[in-house]
Amino acid sequence: MIDVDRSKVPQPGTVRQHVVILGAGASLAAFPSGDKNGRELPLMRNLIDVVGLSGLLDEAGLKGDRSDFEQVYSELATTGQHPNLVAQIDRAIFDFFAAMELPDEPTLYDHLVLSLRRKDVIATFNWDPFLWQALARNWQSGALPTTLFLHGNTAVSHCIEHRPIPVRPRGQLCPHCGKPMKEAKLLYPVTQKDYSSDPFIATNWNGLRQSLEGAYLFTIFGYGAPVTDTEAVGLLKGAWGDPYKRSQEQIEIIDTKDDAVLRETWDPFIHSHHYQTSKSFFESIIARNPRRSCEAMFTCMVDIAPIQGNPIPQICS
Repeated sequence: MIDVDRSKVPQPGTVRQHVVILGAGASLAAFPSGDKNGRELPLMRNLIDVVGLSGLLDEAGLKGDRSDFEQVYSELATTGQHPNLVAQIDRAIFDFFAAMELPDEPTLYDHLVLSLRRKDVIATFNWDPFLWQALARNWQSGALPTTLFLHGNTAVSHCIEHRPIPVRPRGQLCPHCGKPMKEAKLLYPVTQKDYSSDPFIATNWNGLRQSLEGAYLFTIFGYGAPVTDTEAVGLLKGAWGDPYKRSQEQIEIIDTKDDAVLRETWDPFIHSHHYQTSKSFFESIIARNPRRSCEAMFTCMVDIAPIQGNPIPQICS
């Protein structure tokens, strides 16, 4: 049996928040072979083919480059020439992601939600329902982190008639007024990504802004800060603030890209050497110190007393 330091287990500290951002790369890392039923997880470069949108575009007589879905969608949505096609694409993408399911066995998403605490925050750009499903099947295991949906999500619905906006599984009635709750909008033209116009999206971004301002650890998992999403990157930068005033905090990037590439991408957020990269979730601060990530990093950086990790078992689909 491995001898581990368990002194931090019965009395966890209260070192601020750990904020985790999830991008498409996180779901792809979790399910490289697809979801429970083998449904492939698309990226923007192959979304049209994977979701099966080629037929719709062919019927509309659109034959141009289809390697950049966001550009294709933006042109369709802004010209106003194909409103029915835009509505069909919206529905097809929503239904495709909504049908995805977590495998029955433990997954990376289960490990993620169980490795953080109520004070912590997971904010996702992903449309897939995996994060919500992991929270739903683990809610009895302990106080789980707050969840924010930055680009909408196919698993949840909401009612904007009330404050705070109630969020429930998709298809439920509002607990306050009894009306059917609304699905979140997923798609916006590249040139019109206005995160303040939709009350549900704006509320989630406001929550992230407040969380990042007080965060001690900031993990970016599988999100590449695409140039097409300048508003999102700007909002993240504004919330994190001047990196020279973040001399005690730490940034971690979980991504398969080279360290030099990641450093260049996220340089506007990084104070000096206060960052680290991991190729795998299981190499991350979270996985090595589940439910004690901020305490472990604080002890290492401030007390100059690195603690022995207590990593989660690498058992997942």
